[in-house]
Amino acid sequence: MPAKVIVIGAGIVGCSLADELTERGWTDVTVLDQGPLFATGGSSSHAPGLVFQTNPSKTMTTFAAYTVRKFCGLDGAFNQVGGLEIATTPERLAELERRHGFASAWGVRGELLTPQECLKLWPLLDKDSVLGGFHTPDDGLAKAVRAGEAQALRAIARGAVFHGNQPVVEILQENGRVVGVRTEHDTFTADIVVSAAGFWGQRIGAMVGMTVPLIPLAHQYVRTTRLSELDDSREAGRPILRHQDRDLYFREHHDRLGIGSYAHRPMPVDLDELSDDGPMPSMLEFTEADFAGPWQDCRSLLPALGDAKVEEGFNGIFSFTPDGFPLLGEAREVKGFWLAEAVWVTHSAGVAKAVAEWIVDGVSTVDLHECDVHRFEEVQLAPDYIAERGCQNFVEVYDILHPLQPMYSPRPLRVSPFYQRQRELGAVFLEASGWERPHWFGSNAHLAEAVDVPERDAWSARYWSPIAAAEAKHTREKVALYDMTSLKRLEVAGPGALDFLQRMATNNLAKKPGAVTYTLLLDHTGGVRSDLTVARLAKDRFQVGANGNLDLDWLTRHLPPDGSVQIRDITAGTCCIGVWGPLARDLVQPLTTSDFSHKGFGYFKAKHAYLANVPVTAMRLSYVGELGWELYTTADLGQRLWDVLWEAGQEHGVIAAGRSAFNSLRLEKGYRAWGTDMTPEHDPYEAGLGFAVRMDVGDFLGKEALLDEPKQRLTCLTLDDRKHVVLGKEPVYSHGNVVGYVTSAAYGYTIDQPIAYAWLPASLAEPGTRVEIGYFGSRYPATVTAEPLFDPEMSRIRR
Repeated sequence: MPAKVIVIGAGIVGCSLADELTERGWTDVTVLDQGPLFATGGSSSHAPGLVFQTNPSKTMTTFAAYTVRKFCGLDGAFNQVGGLEIATTPERLAELERRHGFASAWGVRGELLTPQECLKLWPLLDKDSVLGGFHTPDDGLAKAVRAGEAQALRAIARGAVFHGNQPVVEILQENGRVVGVRTEHDTFTADIVVSAAGFWGQRIGAMVGMTVPLIPLAHQYVRTTRLSELDDSREAGRPILRHQDRDLYFREHHDRLGIGSYAHRPMPVDLDELSDDGPMPSMLEFTEADFAGPWQDCRSLLPALGDAKVEEGFNGIFSFTPDGFPLLGEAREVKGFWLAEAVWVTHSAGVAKAVAEWIVDGVSTVDLHECDVHRFEEVQLAPDYIAERGCQNFVEVYDILHPLQPMYSPRPLRVSPFYQRQRELGAVFLEASGWERPHWFGSNAHLAEAVDVPERDAWSARYWSPIAAAEAKHTREKVALYDMTSLKRLEVAGPGALDFLQRMATNNLAKKPGAVTYTLLLDHTGGVRSDLTVARLAKDRFQVGANGNLDLDWLTRHLPPDGSVQIRDITAGTCCIGVWGPLARDLVQPLTTSDFSHKGFGYFKAKHAYLANVPVTAMRLSYVGELGWELYTTADLGQRLWDVLWEAGQEHGVIAAGRSAFNSLRLEKGYRAWGTDMTPEHDPYEAGLGFAVRMDVGDFLGKEALLDEPKQRLTCLTLDDRKHVVLGKEPVYSHGNVVGYVTSAAYGYTIDQPIAYAWLPASLAEPGTRVEIGYFGSRYPATVTAEPLFDPEMSRIRR
């Protein structure tokens, strides 16, 4: 039976959500806003309305593409003028080629233009400044207030109710669930409350004790005086123009230009200091000094502005998050309280559709792992972290960002007990989820002299070193230590632990203590939510190797209500070293009285042992395709464990190795990375993980959905040319048509070939099929290849 829903916020997101919910038959929807309808005074009321579809994120592009399609059907709400990004530097020109690749991969129409073609679309451009452009004809300008009202009227026609001038002051709760909201004037009952309050989202979240990690920031927008070169008879006819080299964008307002700038200092906004006077609290006084430099850049790009002036301007408030993605999902502690926050007009309808699906059907048809509010670690919810990372995301809105580029501050945040030893070895650290993770070690530079590595182009050579090739080679030939501490570890315990995990996961976990099992978490549509390594350490105690906080959230939400199962995140209090290579047993066995022979300690087994007085949980696993163990101990003993292994390993030539070598080695073995290679948009058979599904062992979540024949497959490709290294998210072509996209990629140092995994139609996934990968405007020949590429007999691991 449909629930009673209250949406807080009648901006573009709240109106879109009401429309999407009522369209699905949930018609008991009430939308409340503190301001008047429908120009409520939030970000939607002053938004310039740019809708650009192309994004490095497939999910964000999907949101924007749906927004375009929907707004095109709303009378007078969308002007499909297209978009034009121009390059004034060689670096930006190359970036536009990469963005054209994203557009091609995600199904967005676009083409690269010559300078002359750019001037034809925008004659006001300085012909000597432009090196080229990227044109997306389906992008356009949304009238946010009109689009919101049009969707609201459709929702009202189905039974929804909208109330303006109703500031929410309390979220009513009973027994851990929302039951309604109280405003300054009335009380409304509800089963579900969705906060779509925009930059006020922090304040609404605080009403249920929830941290909403966003920061309101001011962004400058101006309108010029009249330009004779523009046509006053139409509001806008030329494409939206983006000059990202100077953090600027332009749109027409009849015979005036609207200009937005990200070229100024970040300007955080304190909500408590916002004035309640006037209809637009989100429009702050224009700070003219911040626009002085950008205005000169505008006049250089568009000489027609030479005699023009800034007629009016304001600093408009928008929401920014630590990683630039929206905040979506249901609170864990207060059932029925949902977020749809930090969403711009660009993605508004797409986000609303996804959230409506999630509320009504229990799952979205779009992968939301990048947007799920529970993705953040606790350290990432600190107010100072939210503020600093949000401000940095403002600065980087139009920057050219490498896919491996780490945040530079605040660092270091989370370090393993081996951090000091790694620094002594010259580790080059990148960052993930706040963790410092070594990608290669300067101490291994001498080993790189003996490795033949093809020269890379400048882009793929960033955040890479030929030392990684030497570390991979050494792992294959001798032994190396890998820091695996940053991987999420959960303890699942209690008398109901086995039954719980059997119900949640796809593989059979009813094995004797000491068994380790690779398994999957599915949603009820059969989509892969995560992959796990589950070790049964005792009758009622399991250690789960997970992918992050989303797994903890998912498992916690499905705990039985009788208290028979407890879940504990043990990551911070523990650490892990992967000891891998053909000499791994020679290193480890002399340190312990426990039997580490193949017969005494089989593959995918676990046991407790002491290594030179250090208690460890040893698991015979290998995600690099070599003999070895993951060795877990408590954080206080971590450095001691490292030192013991390092000292004992000297006679075997042990080295420390980093994530760059690890990624190459895992791809040679065909090991998947959840969130990159597969997501909830894919089922296990499509992802090549059918071996982790046991259809004959009881019921598990998502089992009934695993019936359809795969229409697409995650496919292994090898590139013909040794110098052709790609990085991921590139389009894949067959006979000139885009047929898929790359997920993970690396150079395979053992097989001496570049590797790329890609999603392709099942009909093209047969070994020997020839395809091409788009890379910065080039087409790299590649071949579908049977996997795994290295040691298909598994003889190196099982010895």
